Amino acid sequence: MWVVKLGGSLGLDAALPRWLSLLVECGGGRVIVVPGGGAFAEQARQAQARWQFDDLAAHNMAVLGMAQTGLMMQALSPALQIATGEALLRTVLQHGRAAVWLPLDLLREAPDELTHWGVSSDSLALWLAQRLHAERLIVVKSCPIEAGYSLRQLSEAGVLDAEFAERARSAAFPIDVLQSTELQRARALLLDETLNCGP
Repeated sequence: MWVVKLGGSLGLDAALPRWLSLLVECGGGRVIVVPGGGAFAEQARQAQARWQFDDLAAHNMAVLGMAQTGLMMQALSPALQIATGEALLRTVLQHGRAAVWLPLDLLREAPDELTHWGVSSDSLALWLAQRLHAERLIVVKSCPIEAGYSLRQLSEAGVLDAEFAERARSAAFPIDVLQSTELQRARALLLDETLNCGP
């Protein structure tokens, strides 16, 4: 099982349909897509800045933003199967489909270690990958990524969220951070002896 986080910034990127096609073609029974919040989550940031409500409400709004992005992804690629929890995600994969996670199970009634802006959809994808004992996590970004940067350097540069690198220290799987232009690299990572994804 692989978790692939597609950054919310891809919501306006012409590469998004190609990424979804790749993950459907090569990820059936294997890939869970985690959507970023994108413009939907940005609305939560802006509303909080205007009205100064607490991070718990902002977290829940951002989670709903991720869900909106996920619904958009499924509308663009109907072969993706929506799932809202760990058991349903596993069921989708068992049926040979690629899943897109609507993280409604992350809505909270009280603050916890996830309910602040130091944890974005990047760290939530990592959280999910750790809970599911994934084999690999791929994080796809539309911004430039400096070659050779460590996860900590990418966090410091604002490419990944503030807590990602620290949380990743306990990950028992490889983590790749790719630019949205690196479709062929992603395809190469996904391919193995049992997969035939065409030319």
